[in-house]
Amino acid sequence: MTAPIEAAWAALEELTDPEIPVISLRELGILRDVRQGADGLEVVITPTYSGCPAMGQIEDDVKSTLANAGIAARVVTQLAPAWTTDWMSEEGKAKLHAYGIAPPHQTPAGSNVVRFIARPARAETVPCPLCGSANTVESSHFGSTACKALYKCLDCQEPFDYFKPY
Repeated sequence: MTAPIEAAWAALEELTDPEIPVISLRELGILRDVRQGADGLEVVITPTYSGCPAMGQIEDDVKSTLANAGIAARVVTQLAPAWTTDWMSEEGKAKLHAYGIAPPHQTPAGSNVVRFIARPARAETVPCPLCGSANTVESSHFGSTACKALYKCLDCQEPFDYFKPY
C-alpha cells in the first residue's frame, strides 16, 4: 500500500456505524476498499442492503473523517457484489453480541443467488445475547432496522435484535 492509502485506512479504522455505534464500518464489512482511482483516492463502501437509510450518513462521516485527517478522497458506493454478513469480522460479531444484538449465523453456500421462489421456512436457533438461552422466538422479521429481526428470549423475557444473515 502507498502512504495515502495507509493513512486513509488508519483514519477510517475507528469510524463506527451510525445505527450500531459499537462496531466499525470495517468490522461490519461496509468499508470495502481504499484504492487509487484515476482521479485520486477512492473509498469504496457497500450498503448492507440497497435501501439502507444510513448510507448517506456513512458517506458524510467518511468524507468528514478523511477531511479532518487532511486526506482528499471521494466515496464510491458499490452495489455489486452485494454485501453479505460473511464480510463481518469475528471481532465485529463479538461486539454486536456484547451490545445485545445477536450476530448473524454463517450464510449457507449459494445463498447469494437470486431466487424467485420462496425458500421453505427453516427453524433457526438464535441464542439470546443477554442470557445465552436458545429458547428464543422471532417476534417480527423486521427489528429496529430492516437488516435485523426482532426476537424474544422466553427464559429472561427480554427482546433483542438479530442481525439477519444475507
